[in-house]
Amino acid sequence: MSIEIIGPEAEAHLDWIALSDTLAEGHLLPRAEVGDTLLGRGRDTLLTRSAWIDGMGLAVKAATIYPDNHKRGAPNVNGVVALFSDQDGMPEAYIDFALLTKWKTAADSLLAARRLARPGPHEILIVGAGTVALSMFEAYSAAFTGAHFTVWTRNPQSARRFADKTGATVAGDLESAVRNAKIIATATMAHEPLIKGAWLQPGTHLDLIGAFTPDMREADSDCFARARVFVDARATTMNHIGELMVPLAEGAITKTDIVADFYDIAAGDFTRRSDDEITISKNGGGAHLDLMTARYILGAWRSR
Repeated sequence: MSIEIIGPEAEAHLDWIALSDTLAEGHLLPRAEVGDTLLGRGRDTLLTRSAWIDGMGLAVKAATIYPDNHKRGAPNVNGVVALFSDQDGMPEAYIDFALLTKWKTAADSLLAARRLARPGPHEILIVGAGTVALSMFEAYSAAFTGAHFTVWTRNPQSARRFADKTGATVAGDLESAVRNAKIIATATMAHEPLIKGAWLQPGTHLDLIGAFTPDMREADSDCFARARVFVDARATTMNHIGELMVPLAEGAITKTDIVADFYDIAAGDFTRRSDDEITISKNGGGAHLDLMTARYILGAWRSR
């Protein structure tokens, strides 16, 4: 069996709505077996994520996160992805790391927003102006036609570059931008909360993407106390990411307050109940989502 080598050229054959639907369908299969390892040296991190879904196969993604790489003119995140056959364990594809990560991360959040955000018109705030923020602009634009986007980041020059690329409005004040938004996506490397619960207005959907270690947070505990809380996967978020670990430890929420994850979509539990409630979805980006995305990319590439 030949091994496909899939690079950035595959992006022209991918579709945000189709991938988010694929992720939902993947959660109808047997529950994934996943394993993560996290090694560190100061702020530098090696994250290895592996997944096996019976009937879909296996995937391994190894990522290095060096937050200061941008000072050297290099990407902060690098890595490799391998997809293996469920039938015989043979490698089927090596997929461009940046391509898969971009599409998995944004489609994860898009799947949640399509179920939790209020009907339009949509005022969307993106906090952060890097690679993930740009992919969230693409993904949200595919689902929420006619949405108005605002961007906020600590670096005004980064915000202006984002606005020049996307047509978004630059927010001068984060609190005002949060109070005005109906969908908020945070895509930062913050270790201290940026979003305050007191700022969230009724009906807001808050999509938390950036935090991935126990000492990272983008929203304070009051956000969680005021909201119905959803995650993409309980197994890879509650005991692994500071975003949830801290409010759980403080008693702002309990584990029973995690309403649903993507495995509860089929039962109808991953949904908004009213126009006024605040919803939070934590994007943990587990390896099973990498596997589902890898399968989608391989299928789209073969069908091009």
